[in-house]
Amino acid sequence: MKLLLAAASYFIVVFVCAFAVGVVRVLAIAPRIGEIGAVLLEAPIVLGLSWIVCGWAVRRFSVPPKSGVRLSMGLIAFLLLMSAEAGLAVVLFGQTLETHVQSYGRAAGALGLSAQLGFAAVPWGQGVLGRRTGRQA
Repeated sequence: MKLLLAAASYFIVVFVCAFAVGVVRVLAIAPRIGEIGAVLLEAPIVLGLSWIVCGWAVRRFSVPPKSGVRLSMGLIAFLLLMSAEAGLAVVLFGQTLETHVQSYGRAAGALGLSAQLGFAAVPWGQGVLGRRTGRQA
């Protein structure tokens, strides 16, 4: 149960913050430097935030640094993220699910997807570092 709460908390906090950063990216940055440049600026910000939020979630819910547990946390958070993103694309932006999935085939979409995979890997990465350094992260 703690693993699910940690994954859901990690997802929710990062998703809300990333949504806000994404609004700025779409409305203010992309028109000036292009969609790809805007995603390249956004990704490290969101991944840095992911690292911080994940550290909080694993401490808050006492998630052990074992690879299997941390991979599970990342996978659950990733599935929640992809579901929420697809839901918003369909409900809020009027896309079809097919159109949304096809967007990952464009350069900016592929960059965004790679950042989302990075988001999924953060719990595992922190677990590996935590085992190496002897610190729970």
